[in-house]
Amino acid sequence: MVVERGSAQRAGGLHARLLDDLGTAIAEGRTPAGSVLRIEDLEARFCLSRTVVREAVRVLESLGMVTSRRRVGLTVQPSRCWSVYDPKVIRWRLAGSGRADQLRSLTALRSAVEPLAASGAATHIDPVHADELVDTAAALESTGREGDLVAFLALDLAFHRAVLAHSGNEMFAALDGAVAAVLTGRTEHGLVPANPEPRALALHVEVARAVRAGEPVAAEAAMRALTAESTAGLDVLP
Repeated sequence: MVVERGSAQRAGGLHARLLDDLGTAIAEGRTPAGSVLRIEDLEARFCLSRTVVREAVRVLESLGMVTSRRRVGLTVQPSRCWSVYDPKVIRWRLAGSGRADQLRSLTALRSAVEPLAASGAATHIDPVHADELVDTAAALESTGREGDLVAFLALDLAFHRAVLAHSGNEMFAALDGAVAAVLTGRTEHGLVPANPEPRALALHVEVARAVRAGEPVAAEAAMRALTAESTAGLDVLP
């Protein structure tokens, strides 16, 4: 049984690596729309079994990045067909040459959604989760001042997920993966300063306190100011 489990883990790792290789190549245009891929060519190119290749291909199909036709193969689709909110697609796009455009579009999405989510959270959140949000914001502010970006990212993800989750709007809550992907991508690609801006840290606390106080207007305003800070940070991108 140990051998079988180890084999399954290796297969899963191979599948993940192949998926990342193919997804990133498509996302950044190295394998452009209209390109045709064939299972047998991918097997030979990556020295992988047909099973592993097909698993990766199925994921790409589910994301709208390729379509499969008999006797033709896999045709790469234009970006308008992709599941652009999927965290995998976001991660692949952030890893490529179109990173700046992806960050700008995602930041615009956050600027539109998160202030309304904060307003909703001020109305719908329960006292226990409101206290947790304030505690998270306080820890985030402290960690940010210390320059611990790993711990800061974990707290930042928890903070924004909580605001979306308690917004009272299931559509906003469903965007938590997309928001998490862009926050993670900003950190992984060195687009976050070693010591986050004090104003941004303070705004997290303002949002949390307004949510706990049941003040939707104040919560929305603070979150709008916070997302504006993120937008201003994009000015340095090419």
